[in-house]
Amino acid sequence: MMSSQSSIPCMMIRGGTSKGAYFLASDLPTDIAARDALLLAAMGSPDPRQVDGIGGAHPLTSKVAIVSKSDLPGCDIDFLFCQVGVDKPLVDTTPNCGNILAGIAPFAIERRLITATSPQTRVTVRTVNTGTIAELTVETPDGVPDYGGTARIDGVPGTASPVAIVFLDAAGSVCGSLLPTGNVVDTVAGVPVTLIDNGMPCVVLAASSVGRTGYEPRDVLDKDTELKARLEEIRLAAGPLMNLGDVGPKVVPKMILVAPPKAGGAVSTRSFIPHECHASIGVFAAVTVATACALPGSPAAAVAVMPEGPVKTLSVEHPTGEFSVRLELGGTVERPVVERAGLLRTARPLFDGRVFIRPGVNVAWPAAVAAE
Repeated sequence: MMSSQSSIPCMMIRGGTSKGAYFLASDLPTDIAARDALLLAAMGSPDPRQVDGIGGAHPLTSKVAIVSKSDLPGCDIDFLFCQVGVDKPLVDTTPNCGNILAGIAPFAIERRLITATSPQTRVTVRTVNTGTIAELTVETPDGVPDYGGTARIDGVPGTASPVAIVFLDAAGSVCGSLLPTGNVVDTVAGVPVTLIDNGMPCVVLAASSVGRTGYEPRDVLDKDTELKARLEEIRLAAGPLMNLGDVGPKVVPKMILVAPPKAGGAVSTRSFIPHECHASIGVFAAVTVATACALPGSPAAAVAVMPEGPVKTLSVEHPTGEFSVRLELGGTVERPVVERAGLLRTARPLFDGRVFIRPGVNVAWPAAVAAE
């Protein structure tokens, strides 16, 4: 008997190298406080293990997508991304998330917000958090999503059907401009950095500037309390410069250490999100770092090996492999402009059903959900 518990429709989807709970906006309370209380309860937060919810006890697996049809001309779907705190009662809607974005088109088709076409379906998605618009193309032979395929991304076992993503206007989506200070290089807390936002606010700095190689294993960096303290000092000082205010309680900006490539790519990275070292690198962080590599004089450009020509595919190395970003550059060699940025992800539904909310959480349910 589960009659004492409320429940809500939910689909769990792996998007890229993350996974999250996907909800229709119409199934959630419109009041933000009530919505956040529900999401925290659903994920099992705050608790380091998230044992009483469906969260995965890590920032990469404690994410939520809230999805609806868009009323913006030229857009099909609106997507609100929520980073749910693991051990803190926090629901942060400040950042983008390109990995969870990868699951939006399949979810919209499965929930019949979009009618699929054959052999592919193209879905234009607005990330409500920042206004960023992306075009997603998914494989839908016979008008049905195909989750099997030969596409492979590092950080995910096996292969799956590709999700092609092209960002149409990511520059400055959170900070207001690509370079919020107007400078390619700033000195923050005594360290040369690039403060940049091409979909994700990032502080990009040479690993050597904080006494590291940039090739250390992720678990070593995760235990490096001295490094983490130094990065947090830089991050807190960078926040106001990036128009983000006090970033102490926020998950942005991300901190990215760069070094010369070691496996034939364009640049090696170690990213912090912001207090844990990422096992790979986030979608928008990869796009933003690749953009920094294209800016002459930046710490990233100083260590990067760049392909020739205005259309560049940059392999961004990370602890578990690489992430390929395609940049189309305009402008001049001295002052390049990123006109389009694209990449490949995969996504797959993991379960579809209802998530039960523990008793004692007071939720103002929408009428349609309350009646179920």
